[in-house]
Amino acid sequence: MKTTGNFTDKADIYAKYRPSYPNEYLDYLFSANQLNGDRIVADIGSGTGIFSRQLLEKDLNVIGVEPNDDMRKMAEQSLKLYSRFKSIKATAEITTLKGNSVDLITVAQAFHWFDKKAFKIECQRILKQNANVALVWNSRDLNSSIIKENAEICQKTCSNFKGFSGGIEETPEVFNSFFKDEKYEFKKYKNDLLFDYEGFLGRNLSASYAPKKDDEEYKRFVFLLSELFEKYSKNGKIVLQNITRSYLGNI
Repeated sequence: MKTTGNFTDKADIYAKYRPSYPNEYLDYLFSANQLNGDRIVADIGSGTGIFSRQLLEKDLNVIGVEPNDDMRKMAEQSLKLYSRFKSIKATAEITTLKGNSVDLITVAQAFHWFDKKAFKIECQRILKQNANVALVWNSRDLNSSIIKENAEICQKTCSNFKGFSGGIEETPEVFNSFFKDEKYEFKKYKNDLLFDYEGFLGRNLSASYAPKKDDEEYKRFVFLLSELFEKYSKNGKIVLQNITRSYLGNI
């Protein structure tokens, strides 16, 4: 399945409007994996470098692996001052990294795009013994009225919409088959997001399934989102209920 071009022409808007991850999650990641400054983290599907930056700010050595040229170049530009950052053009399934060389693999907002079996084999190849893989998403709270109505708009206007994050949070069997002996640690953190209208629209337009300006459904998509913002916003701001979901374990 060819997915590397899904975010072409969306790097700018992705980098600007996608959220980062809560400090509480970073603290957990460090504690659970006994991380320190000499550790090497491979951030697979690193995109525009949102999560890579947070790891770099903790003084880790980070290798960003990203196949999409637009996304990768944006990360390289924004993270160029970090001497501990290395950028590689490669896929999750063929990272080109050395065997037995990585202390932790992180995948932020990207695992649902991967060939899971091939990625698992690659993780086993490049990880050091007993090292973990951390999968994390900023997921919309599907119990929220705003989120439900947002999803309905996407269903009406986005032909490639199959649920937020590809619907992966509703398929636990994917994680059971990925992690060793079906064992992993699941954590979740409340991470509600506050947006003005521009931010709310930008967050929606940054999705892979969202129509681009020259697409037929673009104007309708924006119009319906504008109505949704008007319905739920207060003083020009809207809160999107968001949960950071973490899956950590051996492969």
